[in-house]
Amino acid sequence: MKKILSLIVALLFATQTFAQNVVVVTSFPKDLSGKFKAAFEKKHPNIKVEIVGKKTTAGIKYIQETKSNNTTDLFWASAPDAFEVLKGDGLLQKYTSKAKGIPSKVGSYPVNDPAGFYTGFAAAGYGMMWNKRYLKANKLPVPSQWSDLTKPVYFGHVGMSAPSRSGTTHLTVETWLQGVGFNKGWALSKEMAANFKTVTARSFGVPDGVNSGDFGVGIVIDFFGLSSIGSGFPVGFVYPEVSTLVPANIGIITNAPNKKNAQKFIDFLLSTKGQETLLDPKIRRLPVNPETYSKAPKDFPNPFKDKSIGAKVKFDVNLSKSRYNLVNSLFDVMITYRLDELRSAMAAVYKAEAKLKKKDNNKARALIQEARALIAALPISEAKANDAEYNKIFKKKRKKAKDIEKYKGTRQAEVEAEWDKIVTKNYSTAKKKAEQALKLL
Repeated sequence: MKKILSLIVALLFATQTFAQNVVVVTSFPKDLSGKFKAAFEKKHPNIKVEIVGKKTTAGIKYIQETKSNNTTDLFWASAPDAFEVLKGDGLLQKYTSKAKGIPSKVGSYPVNDPAGFYTGFAAAGYGMMWNKRYLKANKLPVPSQWSDLTKPVYFGHVGMSAPSRSGTTHLTVETWLQGVGFNKGWALSKEMAANFKTVTARSFGVPDGVNSGDFGVGIVIDFFGLSSIGSGFPVGFVYPEVSTLVPANIGIITNAPNKKNAQKFIDFLLSTKGQETLLDPKIRRLPVNPETYSKAPKDFPNPFKDKSIGAKVKFDVNLSKSRYNLVNSLFDVMITYRLDELRSAMAAVYKAEAKLKKKDNNKARALIQEARALIAALPISEAKANDAEYNKIFKKKRKKAKDIEKYKGTRQAEVEAEWDKIVTKNYSTAKKKAEQALKLL
């Protein structure tokens, strides 16, 4: 009997020991999170990693909504402004890893939160990937700058995800706004969007579309392009001049039930093994430890040596955080939900401009300029977009253009409806002016 009791106690002890865990909410794909989970559990066999996959915005909301009965230990994502939101809500706790060899900055951006609430484990930049076979088959040039994607030759050949669905895509849009200015940044966004074949529901839908040849060029975070190259797809990737380099981060949630295990997970990410895991062909993230690049494949970008990567834009994370939801709403109203109208208006402009090259006409030129100005026009000023009180309006997200029932009657719904009227009228009028110009030619 004593032996049986001893055996039961031993089994219970073993089960409790193994039952230690760490719960991670992350927006990262399984190719990344799964590799790190396996490597960490191999190093710490008594700790089980539970991965809760959620988009960045959904992850933030989940942690906010479960704070009174929190079961999450770590939030792990690319967008630093997402961590600023959680930090501002008091949902992150401080931790400084003892890992060695990590510099204070990558590019011009701090690797870690200066206040200590979240830790950078990899660097990320934003650019374009393309399918080499697709471009050759469609006789398209290889793009190098964002402005290239505004050219008529790319009409129907570009893909991008919506910033409201992807934290990394949000950073891309915010980079344009900060890199060339608010008004010019939105004009650039809409000119590129006019050439979109699609706006994907998830960020990984863009590399999937390029890899499969569904469209030729994708606007992506760098690791999508680099991992596709590493996996053998016939693709290329480039960082345009107007780009930024920011760290992908991880932070411990306030009242984390497994705080010590969470700390161990962060330390592992910054360890030699963790940093080298970033070089896996299916991951291909930029390590924050400069020494790791000695083991990187040939031609792999190294921001610690190539200072041009992400040097153009000094990213202001606080500005991005302050207007996060507004920027997402504005993109959806002007682009995601009115993509057909935008493409139709720009297609008319392209036709008129093509004729104008063959036959000059001052009236036609003026009409085309007016049409382009209407397409670029915004329903809101930069000052208004940066107003803190005004930004409080934007809290909810709709999945479809007409899916407004869940926030019907709110100020956000009213404002978005006002924007939509202005935008659709501008696109419609722009198309008419372009068609008038075409008749003159």
